[in-house]
Amino acid sequence: MNYIRTGLLLAGLTALFGAVGMMIGGQQGMIIALLFAGAMNVFAYWNSDAMLLRMRSARQVDDQTAPELVAMVRDLARNAGLPMPKVYVIENPQPNAFATGRNPENAAVAATTGLMKLLDRNEIAGVMAHELAHVKNRDTLTMTITATIAGAISALANFAMFAGMFGGNRSENNNPLGGIGMILIAILAPMGAMIVQMAISRSREYDADRIGAEICGHPLWLASALNKLDKGVHAIPNMEAERNPATAHMYIANPLSGKGVDSLFSTHPDMANRIARLKSMVPSSSQSEAASMTHSGPWAGKPKTTSMPRRRRRPWN
Repeated sequence: MNYIRTGLLLAGLTALFGAVGMMIGGQQGMIIALLFAGAMNVFAYWNSDAMLLRMRSARQVDDQTAPELVAMVRDLARNAGLPMPKVYVIENPQPNAFATGRNPENAAVAATTGLMKLLDRNEIAGVMAHELAHVKNRDTLTMTITATIAGAISALANFAMFAGMFGGNRSENNNPLGGIGMILIAILAPMGAMIVQMAISRSREYDADRIGAEICGHPLWLASALNKLDKGVHAIPNMEAERNPATAHMYIANPLSGKGVDSLFSTHPDMANRIARLKSMVPSSSQSEAASMTHSGPWAGKPKTTSMPRRRRRPWN
């Protein structure tokens, strides 16, 4: 259903672009705006991973510098049928994580030091599985296409604002809505595109939760992690994310101020909704597993849960 919903939202965004483009700039203006937005997002698609990791001062780790985390990601990637991604750690007290990369062969997953301190081993495995689900679903590609169309609509809207304010009789002759109508389009079209873009982002988060739970084999691991992250991101600000809010949708938890409901303008679903969906994947008789989870840091003591399914060893061994 999430794939169908994402497809319908993309179709709606494309239809909105076509309608706005024809009203404002005709076929020629629509094509120019699409090419301009496409060029910007193709560059971002090929370079966003390195740019984002550099912006966050991420440090790549390996079997020598972070053996347990790297072994965990390796086991989860094998479980998901993915090549081993690069693993990064970010010195940031806010507990969070994200995945980036244009395809599974060039993917990277990153976790903050705050996340490593807050969550136990099982919960970290759930978070890393969620990020690998984004890689498996090629969500970077989906969001790049979305950003291309939304960016083209914004470019057309800027033209409409200029034409409405300075076009005079010319804008009225070319557009039946007149100058005021052009200004209204300039305001409402980007707002509509942003609403659809955020809806697609929320849909991809729900799907990554579901597939991530399947990858690690324990939906309650991720549910417990999300519960802690929801509190952690509100208690500890992420100033780097605040300075670059355009990347907020990439994190597992919104690093900016959150909402209590699935707001139209929110990049992430409400945490309570996400946790409820994950719990619904587990029979009620099995939800006693949550009580056996450890609540100390990830490197203290032995995990109390069983190992991941279909694997002979635990991801942290």
